[in-house]
Amino acid sequence: MTWSEPAVLHGRACYERVTEGWVDNTHADAFTHTVSLSDDDRAVEVAVVALPSPTYEIREARCRALRGAVAPAVVEGVATLAGTPMVAGLTRRVAEATGAGEGAGLVLDAVIEIARLARQVAKLPRARAARAAGGNAWECWQLDTTGWIDLPDSCFTYSDAGRALFGIRTVTTPMQPDLYSPRPDQRRVFERRKVARLERVDGRLRLFHSMHDNVHGFEVTYEIDLASGTIVRAEHVTPRLPYMGICTEPQRKISTMLGETMDETLRKRVQAHLGGPTGCAQLYDLTADLLRLLA
Repeated sequence: MTWSEPAVLHGRACYERVTEGWVDNTHADAFTHTVSLSDDDRAVEVAVVALPSPTYEIREARCRALRGAVAPAVVEGVATLAGTPMVAGLTRRVAEATGAGEGAGLVLDAVIEIARLARQVAKLPRARAARAAGGNAWECWQLDTTGWIDLPDSCFTYSDAGRALFGIRTVTTPMQPDLYSPRPDQRRVFERRKVARLERVDGRLRLFHSMHDNVHGFEVTYEIDLASGTIVRAEHVTPRLPYMGICTEPQRKISTMLGETMDETLRKRVQAHLGGPTGCAQLYDLTADLLRLLA
């Protein structure tokens, strides 16, 4: 790949990918997570019935091609994911199940998005979830760390440093009881829309990724100088965050991406820049997804 011609830009000036995801409370002990993922060439929809934290185990999975060429073996392979937990190793397991046929990459990304949706809803007792009513940020934070086993130290907000900010600054949250304990048969408990875009602009490659859902609002922009392969612009806006006043703290780390060179090891370095207990998991994911589109 050359920086003047990423594979997804072959024959076009702009590439755009749109992701729509939602969660339905369809079972007493499980959720149905659905993701529709489309770009200029094809579109797929993947739906997974999965248990909540701590196992995130897939009970049922199905896929359908909505538009464009998608290999039948890729579609059929999704059903074999039943019994797979959506934890470390999921990417490898999906790749094994679906193969490398047409549309396999899009289907893999859809399953990854489903795993992310699974970290946004829980099944706590309704009386306990009611503590989230009224936007009490401290109560919601405690519900988070109870409802999702993998949150501690996953980002700054769920680190000891993030916890220490409660009580010494104003913290607000859009979290609601239904995210922790949805009503029976509740549809669209959680909804998310993402738009990723790559385009050439005046000797630069501009990368844009937005994500808007019940509790997040991100619009991330990077620009790469095509001659040097260097990131010369790195900025974003965050109109909505789970814990405004705490989640805001690690957002400044996006500036550490300035001057980075777009080489084969950057995706590993991004974790040190944006992830871990000093970073923001959402900012990391949005950036890492853009870099995967360049591959």
